Amino acid sequence: MFFTFNSPLGAIAYCWDGKVCHEVSLSAQIGMPETVDPVSEWLNAYFNNQQAPLPPLAEAATPFQDRMRQGLLAIPFGEVRTYGEIAATLHTAPRAMGQALAANPLPLLIPCHRIIAADGLGGFSCGIEWKKKLLKFERSF
Repeated sequence: MFFTFNSPLGAIAYCWDGKVCHEVSLSAQIGMPETVDPVSEWLNAYFNNQQAPLPPLAEAATPFQDRMRQGLLAIPFGEVRTYGEIAATLHTAPRAMGQALAANPLPLLIPCHRIIAADGLGGFSCGIEWKKKLLKFERSF
């Protein structure tokens, strides 16, 4: 079921089935009213610059996506890495990394917004404006 979390940056919708989070949408305006569950608790902590354990997440679709998740989770709050840097860490190509990031169904929870191009922001599946807002938000602490 999709729920809505009203963040300081805009509404966030997420799919929580009572056991795991399957999807996060930063651009969707769908969802049931706010509720208290592990995803909303994590989002609340994130937007208050507090640490919280990740909510249970649906399994990654491939072993590579699982490695990508681990690599992204290792990037500290407020920091960024380039596609090339994260690709080298994960022993893959920057283009493959970009494709995997674009397919991330859990943006924000799996912080793909922290990956930038060597010469600029790069892309973001939820739109460049969300990426700018998230990076600015994280750097404000």
